Amino acid sequence: MIEINKNYNENCLDTMERMRDCVIGLTVTSPPYDNLRTYKGYSFDFEGIAKELYRVTKDGGIVVWIVGDATLKGSETGTSFKQALFFKECGFNLHDTMIWHKLAKFPHNENSRRYKPQFEYMFILGKGKIQSYNPIYDIPNDSAGKKIKIKCKIKSKNNGVLNGKEKDIIISDFRMRDNVWQMSQKGHKSHPAPFPEQLANDHIISWSNEGDLVYDPFMGSGTTAKMSILNNRNWIGSEMSSEYCDVIEKRLLDIDNKTN
Repeated sequence: MIEINKNYNENCLDTMERMRDCVIGLTVTSPPYDNLRTYKGYSFDFEGIAKELYRVTKDGGIVVWIVGDATLKGSETGTSFKQALFFKECGFNLHDTMIWHKLAKFPHNENSRRYKPQFEYMFILGKGKIQSYNPIYDIPNDSAGKKIKIKCKIKSKNNGVLNGKEKDIIISDFRMRDNVWQMSQKGHKSHPAPFPEQLANDHIISWSNEGDLVYDPFMGSGTTAKMSILNNRNWIGSEMSSEYCDVIEKRLLDIDNKTN
C-alpha cells in the first residue's frame, strides 16, 4: 500500500508500482510533451505510464490528460492523437475530447503561415461506465426566467416512450457548460508550464466526489494537490524534480496555515 495525501519525489512508474489495482478514482495531469517543455532533462515512458494508469484506475474512474502538439519542420507532431489512441488500446474509453482555450495574449510569428495556436486538448479517458459526473452550470441563459411548456416522457408497457402531460417550467439562470473551457493560462510562477488552478478545480469537481482519491503523475508545482485539498478530496502526487517538490511542500503548507 501507498500513503495518501502525500507527494513522492520519484518517477510516477515507481509510485504506481506500489499501488493496488483499481484504487484511483480520478487522475488530472498535464505531461511534458514533444519539445515544448523543458523538464529538467527528464523524458518519460508514455506507454508504460498509460498501461499503469489503466491498472490503478478504478472501474468507472477517469483520467484527464491535458496535452498539445509541437510544430516541427512545418508539421504538427500529432503526438496528442497518438497518445489518445494508445490509451484506447490499453482499455480506456475516449469519453470526451475537450478543449482548453487559453485566454492569453501570446506573441505570434507573422511569417509562420498558420493561425496562432491558442488551445490544448483535454482527453477525458474513462475506465468503463463513468461513475462520477457533476456538470458545471455557469453559462448565462439568454432566456432566463422565461416560462415554457414541455411534455413529460413516460414509459409504455413494452418499454417504449410516450408523451405524457404538458407542464410549465421556468428556464434557469444558467445552463450547462460545454466541452470548450476558456481560461487564462496563468498558473504558479515557479513552473514553466503550469495549468491554472481553476482548470484543475473544475475537472476535480466534475469527475469526482468528496473523499475520492485524485492522482497526478506529473505534479509539477502542486496545483492538482492544492485543488484536491480545497475540494475535500484525497490525493497522491509524483514529481521527479526535487526543486518542484519543495515548491509543492510550501504551497500545501500555506493552505494548512490559512485553514488553522
